[in-house]
Amino acid sequence: MDETGEVTRLLGEIGRGEKAAMNQLLPLVYDELHRLARSYFRRERGEHTLQPTALVHEAYIKLVDQRAPMESRGHFLAVAATQMRRILLDYARKHRAARRGGAGQKVMLEDTMAICEQAPVDMIALDEALTRLSALDAEQARLVELRYFGGLSVEQTAEVLGVSPATVKRAWSSARAFLHREMTGGSPDTRAMGADPSGI
Repeated sequence: MDETGEVTRLLGEIGRGEKAAMNQLLPLVYDELHRLARSYFRRERGEHTLQPTALVHEAYIKLVDQRAPMESRGHFLAVAATQMRRILLDYARKHRAARRGGAGQKVMLEDTMAICEQAPVDMIALDEALTRLSALDAEQARLVELRYFGGLSVEQTAEVLGVSPATVKRAWSSARAFLHREMTGGSPDTRAMGADPSGI
């Protein structure tokens, strides 16, 4: 069985509650988890008390307790990315609280995201914008997590969400436009939520 097939098999066992499979899974996905963690830290500005390896281990511990079924390697990485984002968000909130309302932890947004032309962007502010997006369109918010935070390709995102790549491209463009306006203080526009038939 190839590595991808083995990951799928182990994810099936984990979904059936076989916790021991998590220990077998880690060596197969560790490099990808570490790549995800490093991508987060490349966006960080300034000193950070958490290191990529520690982030991988903290996220993995949370994944051990994950109850939702994970059907593929892409789905697993998407869930891992979400866990990493939540961990870093918690750190940012603690950092802000420690500074008594300071600026919070900053993240550098990649050009491919194009949410905001002014970098860095406050991680907490980005999370708040994603929360507003989720209230309007939960699928688009999930897509942002998969594409931006999870680093998944259009095709991988389509697989996880069970939609076509063309749908992912349209929703990605729409979500970016909405978040850009939110992060730059613009007004929400219904076209940003997919009402514009012209797509990307």
